[in-house]
Amino acid sequence: MPNVIAVILTYNRQELLQRCLDAVYSQTQPCSRVLVIDNASTDGTKEMLNSLQLPNLEVHVLSRNLGAAGGFNLGFRLAYQKGADFVWMMDDDVIPTPEALQRLREAEGVLKAQNTEYSYLLSAAFTEDGLATNTPVVDTSKNSIGYPDWTQLIEHGLIAIQRGTFVSILVPRATLATFGLPIASMFIWGEDTEFTLRVTRTTPGYLVGNSRVLHLRQKNGAVTILSEENPARIEYFKYSIRNNLYVAKKYSLFRQYAFLMLKDLNWLIRLLRRGQFQKAKVVMKGIIGSIGFSPRVEAADAPFDKAKATFSTFTPVRYELQAANHEMITKKPQVRMTS
Repeated sequence: MPNVIAVILTYNRQELLQRCLDAVYSQTQPCSRVLVIDNASTDGTKEMLNSLQLPNLEVHVLSRNLGAAGGFNLGFRLAYQKGADFVWMMDDDVIPTPEALQRLREAEGVLKAQNTEYSYLLSAAFTEDGLATNTPVVDTSKNSIGYPDWTQLIEHGLIAIQRGTFVSILVPRATLATFGLPIASMFIWGEDTEFTLRVTRTTPGYLVGNSRVLHLRQKNGAVTILSEENPARIEYFKYSIRNNLYVAKKYSLFRQYAFLMLKDLNWLIRLLRRGQFQKAKVVMKGIIGSIGFSPRVEAADAPFDKAKATFSTFTPVRYELQAANHEMITKKPQVRMTS
């Protein structure tokens, strides 16, 4: 059986994380191992995880918050270096249906039978109200007669896509070996867009229609700096503005780059007129920051940069079969520090 490692990124949402873990451990096709990347939570997440009795669970606790991009970077890196054939990545607010992973693996079998290459497989995400969310961008590559080819495998419930998110994405080892990791220095917002655009330059990903997950976002729909009311989140929008401009420029999306630049400048003017100078300053930081932003892509087998942070690793419960009476026994968590 292929070595499928699930990776869950979490930060200060232990109740959601518990639901996510329950769903991952209820899969009809189980994972070989489950890694939780704790992005320096302060709400007791570490203690909650330490109390769980779940087999093949590893917890990696960062010494400081590296943002979603840094957390995903570490998660893919660790899974790859632990020998994963496939990495099943998700955030802690994703609740997969029991068949979600099985359907992704079945889709892999269909593509293999069709001699069709792919860069990743993506679950279909929905809100609690049943509305589609995190909808990927369809691949517009054309076939030999000049028509977009994304419907080629639609009878199997598979749609070729170009851009997606890390809301239940199954990435084969070969993709990580060839294209490297998500860019940690993007910090938050856009790292999944950049990664999925990068890996689909020659081979599309596929949306798997019957692999479904629930995405419990704090607020459904698009959130902009104009509508954001949480003071703690306003500063983060400089990363969104910078990263979106960087991605559009990197992948020669000239119309999108022009649109984004005009939109950001429009936001800047509107915020200044409203007297919202803090938000206007954040927009300006994002625009200026995008000009010289040119981060490098790390290889999947590269060591973790200890200058970024350290992380401690522990296994909450280790199950062993007692030979004498064939009963499951547990041993105390094993903890080690990793830099």
